Amino acid sequence: MENELIIDLGNISIFQRDILVLSGVSLSVSKGEFVYLIGKTGTGKSSLLKTLYAELPVVDGSAMVCGYNLTNIRRKEVPYLRRRLGIVFQDFQLMSDRSVHDNLVFVLKATGWKDKIEMQERIKFVLEKVGLSTKGFKMPHQLSGGEQQRVSIARALLNDPELILADEPTGNLDPETSEGIMKLLFDISNSGRAVLMATHNYSLMEKFPSRTLKCENGRVSTAENGINQLSGI
Repeated sequence: MENELIIDLGNISIFQRDILVLSGVSLSVSKGEFVYLIGKTGTGKSSLLKTLYAELPVVDGSAMVCGYNLTNIRRKEVPYLRRRLGIVFQDFQLMSDRSVHDNLVFVLKATGWKDKIEMQERIKFVLEKVGLSTKGFKMPHQLSGGEQQRVSIARALLNDPELILADEPTGNLDPETSEGIMKLLFDISNSGRAVLMATHNYSLMEKFPSRTLKCENGRVSTAENGINQLSGI
């Protein structure tokens, strides 16, 4: 189903501790869609992403993500939700004391994989997908920043997620490397996964245009003209 909704939020409020960050949030993201999330620092982008992976609770409205109802999700269900989405961070968050391969093994074990052969096949597949098939034995510090971010994308793909949440994934990368990461994320979207990417990198958005949501003044709205709406951020 091309229009299958992976994210469907209806009039929710988002709080950080007891502070209202965003109100009246209504948005939807369909299978295979790539959506940017923009806004000044402190306008709620990361809080919205945390809400989507159930780090922050939903206390009103309606919220469905990857088939889970976030308004009444139980604590024991949260790991199952998170297996259906992948998260890519700005700072990679790789474990420095183990190889690329062992970073990925750790995630598979933590999400319930047990068969060693299946685990090896899955790791091989995701490293090939991100162009790092020969780098599994490397330690994170032996990789460039772009390679480390590719590992973090591979990690996000391990459980074949329906949704990728990317929080400033090019924030620590040079322009050329950033373009490679964007092409990879768009390939992932074109393969049928939804991608929601928070970013400040508007030059990249010009090169890779797509639907854009904007956090501003406690609300989330559609940036109607895409890159033309970005002035002043």
